[in-house]
Amino acid sequence: MPSRNFNIILFAFVISWACHVQYRKMRTASIVGEAIDLIERHYVDPIDREQLLTSAILGVVGDLDEHSSYFAVDAYESFQDSMHQEFAGIGILVSQQDETQPVRVITPLVGSPALRAGLLPGDKIIRVNGVDVSAMKLPDVSNRLKGPPGTTVDLVVAREDGQQTMSVQRMTVRRATIELESVVGDHRDTDNRWVYRLKSNPAVAYVRLKSFGEKTVRELEAVLAELDNDFEALVLDLRDNGGGLLYAARDVANMFLTEGTIVSTRTRGGKLEKAYNADPDVLVAPDRPVAVLINGNSASASEIVAASLKDNGRAIIAGTRSYGKGTVQEIKPLQYGRSALRLTVAKYYRPNNRNIHRGADAGEDDDWGVRPTKGFDVPMTPSQLRTLAVRWDQASYPLLTDLDDRQWMQINSPPATDAELNEAIVPAIEPVPAIETADPPAPENDGRREEIPDALDPDPATGDAEASETPPNSGTIALPNANHTDRQIEDRSVDSDASQTTSISGQAKQNVELGPTDLDYDPPLRAAVGALLRSLDENRATP
Repeated sequence: MPSRNFNIILFAFVISWACHVQYRKMRTASIVGEAIDLIERHYVDPIDREQLLTSAILGVVGDLDEHSSYFAVDAYESFQDSMHQEFAGIGILVSQQDETQPVRVITPLVGSPALRAGLLPGDKIIRVNGVDVSAMKLPDVSNRLKGPPGTTVDLVVAREDGQQTMSVQRMTVRRATIELESVVGDHRDTDNRWVYRLKSNPAVAYVRLKSFGEKTVRELEAVLAELDNDFEALVLDLRDNGGGLLYAARDVANMFLTEGTIVSTRTRGGKLEKAYNADPDVLVAPDRPVAVLINGNSASASEIVAASLKDNGRAIIAGTRSYGKGTVQEIKPLQYGRSALRLTVAKYYRPNNRNIHRGADAGEDDDWGVRPTKGFDVPMTPSQLRTLAVRWDQASYPLLTDLDDRQWMQINSPPATDAELNEAIVPAIEPVPAIETADPPAPENDGRREEIPDALDPDPATGDAEASETPPNSGTIALPNANHTDRQIEDRSVDSDASQTTSISGQAKQNVELGPTDLDYDPPLRAAVGALLRSLDENRATP
C-alpha cells in the first residue's frame, strides 16, 4: 500500500476516534440539556433556567462523597476569599438572630475601616446607601456592604444608649481590602498586637492556627522568626481549625521536622501520587519540646500537621480525637472561572501509612482521625468550651471585652464565629478541604516523585500505631509516669454544673492536675503545658 494511502487511513481513524470520544461526552451533556429544555418549555410554573442547571449539577455531585460539591457564582467568590485570606469590604463581624430583625454588628475587626468609622458591637444596621435594610436577610445586607476598595458606603445604624434607649448614628465608611489573619497568639498587648507567649508563663510560646490559607505559611514564618527560638517550649493549637490548603499543611509541618515523611497522597486504585518529606532546615529548634492541641473540629490540613508531628515523634498531641477527613479535593473551574466543581481526587496518608479518613459507617473503635497521645485525651465540658470561645473572641476582637453579659448575649448568637466574616465570607463548610490545586511550584521537588519510606511499625502489643509512643527524634516529650490506672472515671471537679460530666481517664486527669493552675480554664492546654515543663525539668536533671 502506498504510504500516502496509509497516512490517509490513519488520519481518518484518528479523526473518527476523536469524534467518538467527543460524542460520548456530548451525548451525556445533550441529555441533560434536553431535559432542561423540556422542563423550561412544559413545566406548569415558570422556571429559572440557571436554577435548573444548578440543581442538575448538584444532583450529579450529590451521589459522590460528602466533600465533593458545586460552587455557584456567589459561593465560589466567597470560597476564594476565604482561601486568599482577604476580601473587599468594611471589616465587620455580623449576625442575625431573627430574620425579622435588623442585622447586628458583633464587632469591627482590628484596624478595619468600620472600626475607624466608629461602628460598635451591638449596632443594628438600618440603612445602606439610602436603602432600608432593616427587614433584609443577612446575605442581602452583606452584598450591599461589599464593594471595590476605595469606594464608600453610607450607613445608618441604631445604637442602644445606656438607658435602654436607641439613638440613630450616620456614618460613611471607605471600603478597603481586609486581610484575614490565620495565625494568632495568646493575647494582645497594649498596641493590639498579638503576643505569641502564654501570659501566665512567657517561657512557653503559644501559636493558634485558625485555618490553612494562602498566607498561613508566611504568617507563621514571621511569627517563628520573631520568636527566634527564644522560648523553652511551644504549643501549637489546631482546635476548631477545619483545614485548608494541602501545601500549607506540608510547609507548616516542615517547620518542625528535620526528617521523615510529612504526608503522601494516593489517587484512584491506591496509586502513589506524591510523597512530601521533611528537609533538615527547621524554624523550631529540635531541642524545643512541642505540644499540639486538637479536637473534633480539627480536620484535613490540621490532621496532616498533627499526624506528621505525632508519627515522627516530634510532639505530644492533647485534646480530643480529630474529625477524620483524609481526602484531597481539587477545584475545577466552570463557566470560565465564575463557578467551580470541588472534586475529591485523592486520599492522603500519614507517615505510618494509615489513611485518616472516617468512612460513613465508621465507628468509634475504627481507625480514623488522629487520637491524642495516651494520657492526654482531655475532653472539655460545654461550659468550659463556652468560656474558651469567649476568651478567644475577646482576644481577637478587643471591643468585646467591654460588654456586659446582656450585651454579649444580644450580639453573640450562634453561629457567630470566625467562619462568618460578614459581607464576603459565607459560613465555612466543615471541614475546609485540603485543596491540592492551589499548591505553588515547589522547586525542591522539580516535579519528581518522592519515595515513601517504610511505614512506622505499629505498637507490637496492640497492633495500633496510635498507641505507640516511642519517639525517634529529638525534641520528644518524656511522658510522665502515672500513679493512677487508666480506667474511665466521671470527672465533675472541673465544672460547677454537675449535669455536665466528661469521661476522662485517670492518667489524663492526673496530667491535667499536674499542669499550671493558671490554665484551669483550658484543661487540654493545662495538661500539655504541664507535660512540656516536666520534660524540661527532667532534661535539666539529666547529667
